[in-house]
Amino acid sequence: MSEPLEILLTASFWAAAVRIATPLVFGTLGELVCERAGVLNLGIEGIMTAGAMVGWTSVYMGADLWTGVLLAATCGAVFGALHALLTVPLGLSQHVVGLGVTLLASSLTYFSYRLLLPGASTPPTIEAFQPMSVPGLSELPLVGEALFSQTPMTWLALALILVAAYVLNRTPMGLALRMVGENPQAAEAQGISVNAVRMTAVIVGSALMAIGGAFLTLAAFNSFFFTMVQGRGWVCIALVVFASWRPGKALFGALLYGLFDAYQVRLQHAVAKEIPYQLFLMTPYLLSILALILMSRRATYPQALMKPYRRGERG
Repeated sequence: MSEPLEILLTASFWAAAVRIATPLVFGTLGELVCERAGVLNLGIEGIMTAGAMVGWTSVYMGADLWTGVLLAATCGAVFGALHALLTVPLGLSQHVVGLGVTLLASSLTYFSYRLLLPGASTPPTIEAFQPMSVPGLSELPLVGEALFSQTPMTWLALALILVAAYVLNRTPMGLALRMVGENPQAAEAQGISVNAVRMTAVIVGSALMAIGGAFLTLAAFNSFFFTMVQGRGWVCIALVVFASWRPGKALFGALLYGLFDAYQVRLQHAVAKEIPYQLFLMTPYLLSILALILMSRRATYPQALMKPYRRGERG
């Protein structure tokens, strides 16, 4: 049984963990932005699926890769605007609207794919983002391949974590966002438009979610298929709670899940004859649930989360 331990010492394992974590970083960060403003966005699963499809389709039709990322973000922002319109000024149930957005985005994605490729038996491929090595650093043992031989989108995800942490904690914009999610009455008293901040947060957060979906088709794989998101959106929602609504801890949670998932894939090959593979597929989710239980007991959630706000109300 030394092989399961040897897996942990291979550079390819750590590189795969970072790669698996990347779409979760985008999705978790997007959901975190929404929830810090007081809006639960359950449309994330469908928005990630739509982002994956739009990003891939645009490149397949001749656009460059970064244009594909931009168009995916635009698609996510459109669905985010729909979600924001229904939940913020109209005050509809965030649970119902979010699930409706997921169903709408997923259905439109599948319908559009069938219209674009009605007779395709196998998904066409594109030229995806390639790993970008950092001279000198990528040759480092273990760490080099894991951190310094990733695609540009992974570097973008890491940069956005730093930007989000700075904006939320060090800028007036971040203070307004947090105030709206904690005490919208106090925010309104300071002249802050609660609805404008919340709607902007949902639109920006949804764009980030869609970029997470686009990573799957433009960097992790080079084609689109219907089941590729595979519940990653729901995992991102759990990771927000695990992270206590903090960008730095969100990165840690995404990397932890990536480690679990990368390890189970390799462990299947090591002991496939002894243990059913379905048990390995369950492992990342079971460990994520366990970590969520342990961390969420001390989590402090935004006090106005999921609470509709109407101007002039006191409560």
